[in-house]
Amino acid sequence: MLGRLTGVALIGLALPAMAGEVTTFTLDNGLEAVVIENHRAPVVVHMLWYRVGSADEPPGRSGIAHFLEHLMFKGTDTRASGEFSQIVELNGGTDNAFTSLDYTGYFQRVAADRLDLMMELEADRMRNLQMTEEDVATERDVIIEERNQRVENDPGAIFGEQRRAVQYFNHPYRIPIIGWRHEMETLTREDALEFYRRFYAPNNAVLVVAGDVEPDEVRRLAEEHYGPLAPTPDLAPRVRPAEPPQLAERRLTYADPRVAQPYVIRTYLAPERDPGAQEKAAALTYLAEILGGGTTSVLARKLQFETQTAVFTTAFYDGTALDDTTFGVAVVPVEGVSLEEAEAAMDRVLAEFMAEGIDDAQFERIRFQIRAAEIYAQDDTQGLARRYGEGMTSGLTAADIEAWPAVLDAVTKEDVMAAAAELFDRRRAVTGWLTAPATEPAEAIQ
Repeated sequence: MLGRLTGVALIGLALPAMAGEVTTFTLDNGLEAVVIENHRAPVVVHMLWYRVGSADEPPGRSGIAHFLEHLMFKGTDTRASGEFSQIVELNGGTDNAFTSLDYTGYFQRVAADRLDLMMELEADRMRNLQMTEEDVATERDVIIEERNQRVENDPGAIFGEQRRAVQYFNHPYRIPIIGWRHEMETLTREDALEFYRRFYAPNNAVLVVAGDVEPDEVRRLAEEHYGPLAPTPDLAPRVRPAEPPQLAERRLTYADPRVAQPYVIRTYLAPERDPGAQEKAAALTYLAEILGGGTTSVLARKLQFETQTAVFTTAFYDGTALDDTTFGVAVVPVEGVSLEEAEAAMDRVLAEFMAEGIDDAQFERIRFQIRAAEIYAQDDTQGLARRYGEGMTSGLTAADIEAWPAVLDAVTKEDVMAAAAELFDRRRAVTGWLTAPATEPAEAIQ
């Protein structure tokens, strides 16, 4: 969700370019690099992003992208297992990694004078990873337990998996990032090595360095450490199974005794941010804020305050994806209001919104809030680095990312309503109810 900032101090603020200077370059081996200068503190964030995520996994090997992320912290030809993070910690830094649908990323936050060492470490494991059968068995148990904790023990997470599996007929976005358990249990060392050798290469990576650095020095270090690494010559284009036309709405109900607060949610297929064509995504960003971005939003005002039908409402959209993403709305009803009644109320509000349009005052308030969020986001060096890494591994260019605030600022009410009219097609939607099982009255139990 976008941050919420209000007050007259925002009025008249110009929308500046990204904070600090942003420099880009590409090494001869295909590694793309972005340097974001911020000299306020002697700190640097070093991120290496790979253009591979769970949606790029081979059939039957779900979870391999996330599994390999874990195994990347094992040894290399010159480093012992676990030594990577130990060195980062001994040098006063922190490190971590993450896997998503479209990318896998690794980062360290350290003192600026440790950047040389971080590049040395990260370049080493890009091409020289070693893993034993014992490493594989241990980490396989770890990711299965992670699935137990994050999914199996959370009815909302199970519900989300089930909904996503029917949101897409053919596209791999339907598969959980962590993987299906029965496939995770069969992942092998050879699976991990094959995935690693195929995708972990300089010509499939984006380096982002942000903080107290000079672009020329970053380039010198990148050429020293990453430059000698050979590219993968036969790296195939990033083509995924296409989604066929969706012609019928899907519905599902998941009942679980652990559910304390039932809710109804609907997600629609929605366009992502495309290189050179981010206008629809910008309009949908506004639409999410207008419909469900806080207590002054359309859903909150009408369902939480006017009719007191709901205790919580929201709308959400994130356009940073390689392929079609989703736009969602959800309503948590007050006690005594059924999910059927909550869904009917939600539909009524959406229909009224499409008939009445957007209030001028609300639209200008949302514009200022989005503008303020963009301005204050520039204070977050690591957040800016993530913007570039996520965007450039999800099909955007550095120029697209720099242009995004201006694209947002150019959105009109007419743009938002046109995007909404195209979006709200129930044939491309999944409606889900999360609830507790119905219980029979005690006297009816035999």
